[in-house]
Amino acid sequence: MAPKFGDLKRYCDKNGWVMVRNTDHWYYEKVLNDGTLLRTKISHAVSKEIPKNLWDRILRKQLHVNEKDFWKGL
Repeated sequence: MAPKFGDLKRYCDKNGWVMVRNTDHWYYEKVLNDGTLLRTKISHAVSKEIPKNLWDRILRKQLHVNEKDFWKGL
């Protein structure tokens, strides 16, 4: 199942991410226990699917989770 930007927003809202700005996108941050600061931005087009190459990058570089854990977090 291809994720939508709405899925990503719901994940952030449910998993301790803090919205720091709401302008052209939603901007979220999360501080991990080791002090690492994670950041992601989410399109307001909540019903639009996230392209595969972008999704892979978001999981790896921004959320620091694998896809299985992402879906479990919803």
